[in-house]
Amino acid sequence: MSMSRDRTSPDPLLEIQSSERQSMSRQMRSEILAMPTWLRRPIGKASDISAVQKVVKQRQIHTICEEGRCPNRGECYANQTATFLLMGPTCTRSCAFCQVDKGHVPMPLDPDEPMKVAESVKLLGLKYAVLTAVARDDLADGGASWFVKTMAAIRQLNSQTEIEVLTPDFWGGPDAQVQQRLRVEKVVAARPACFNHNIETVKRLQGPVRRGAKYERSLDVLRYVKAADSTIPTKSGLMVGHGETLSELVEAMEDLRSAQCDRLTIGQYMRPSLAHLPVQKYWTPAEFEQLGAIARDLGFSHVRSGPLVRSSYHAGEQP
Repeated sequence: MSMSRDRTSPDPLLEIQSSERQSMSRQMRSEILAMPTWLRRPIGKASDISAVQKVVKQRQIHTICEEGRCPNRGECYANQTATFLLMGPTCTRSCAFCQVDKGHVPMPLDPDEPMKVAESVKLLGLKYAVLTAVARDDLADGGASWFVKTMAAIRQLNSQTEIEVLTPDFWGGPDAQVQQRLRVEKVVAARPACFNHNIETVKRLQGPVRRGAKYERSLDVLRYVKAADSTIPTKSGLMVGHGETLSELVEAMEDLRSAQCDRLTIGQYMRPSLAHLPVQKYWTPAEFEQLGAIARDLGFSHVRSGPLVRSSYHAGEQP
């Protein structure tokens, strides 16, 4: 006669899973509490945040501000700036630092998304809009034409709004290098106010941090922009806290300047969850000041360097 477990007795597997979740939650709380005080800041005015969230929800679009849980979103919203995440919330890459959803089949493109974004820009009264996107290696042109369509829609309803793009590397498919250049040129032809592509980290750490991306490939994006139109400012960003050295960061800055990159953001990597890379070091505000000074000495025209700086932080400010 087989023995059946009493229905009222706890399931051992569920108990183990619950215990693991509690342990992970405690570990994450412990990491958050161990963060330096300079990484803690108020989220911003609830009214500014809720106004943007309401519009985004109504239009069924996405912002990297919310998807990436950016610590500066309240400040940016108050300054009439927001960063829209195009082509859905699911990325085809699996970068080990990023909060954005990955590991699933991306959603089909919403044909109404460009106009939904344009309407949101109008409703929010944005003076400066940043367009970014998940990597969509499944699309024929990596999504380059989608950037162009969205820029056109925004300008149709918001003739005074400036538009910055923060693009993926547009790499993929047959003749990938040739196609990468053509895709970059397609976006450049739409005349963004600034073309941003992040190298994210130093050369040595590209593999573990940016799975599916390559250092020179990203520098090529910036080179192609300048070759197509030297009047468009280019920009890139670095995260610190992955174990890089000062000399490696200086080398990365020099490589960016060699690629004619004009603007630079430098910020602290903060681990979104236990599934992401652990933080190796919290750089101090004084060290960020030093990095900013080095960047300016190297000739970057516009530098933002600080613990909470992100790619689009104060993006609309003129150098």
